[in-house]
Amino acid sequence: MANTITLEGEVRNEFGKGVARRMRVAKQIPATIYAGGTEPSFVKLPMKETTLALRRANALFTIKFGNETKMAVVKDVQRNPVKRQVEHIDFYEVRAGEKVVVDVPVFIQGVTKGAAVAFIDMQNLQVRADVTNLPERIEVSVDGLADGDKVLAKDLVLPEGAELVIDSLEDSIVTVEVPKEEAASTSAGTETAEGDAPAEAAAPAADEKAAE
Repeated sequence: MANTITLEGEVRNEFGKGVARRMRVAKQIPATIYAGGTEPSFVKLPMKETTLALRRANALFTIKFGNETKMAVVKDVQRNPVKRQVEHIDFYEVRAGEKVVVDVPVFIQGVTKGAAVAFIDMQNLQVRADVTNLPERIEVSVDGLADGDKVLAKDLVLPEGAELVIDSLEDSIVTVEVPKEEAASTSAGTETAEGDAPAEAAAPAADEKAAE
């Protein structure tokens, strides 16, 4: 089983905006753990440790509270729109061997040829994987790719047992092309060079006339 992030919290039995505000002042975050078919669990978690843990995409959590321990993944995070402080977290309880669908960010690696630039067509992809092996990111290599090349969904390398949840494996994930501005600059440079050529060729003729 993959390593999990362990958070030790407390049972939460008070509710409302005022209660939540007092919890945040006390450096705690209200959270709810949902489980299919059963009543959710309400907990409060340490703010610093939990906020740091949320930096890991698709992390698997072991949450201890009261006499219970639950394994869960993050379902939703509510943040203050101004301070960006975490105000509430929804978790979804999972069990070893269970597969869930998560959003995974796409990152580019490598260097393209010439002036070509790699553009990400899909910033996030949905992936179904075992809860103990959830990918944090999908890395796409663009090493040596040139203008006009594409990386399709079918070309991606995923962790063992993981599968894409996508309409078509022919969908483009990354497109490599020369930016229009760069292409226009190159074209203009070529035209200027071609325009200078006749003037250079005309110089000898002018010298010959002077000699006469």
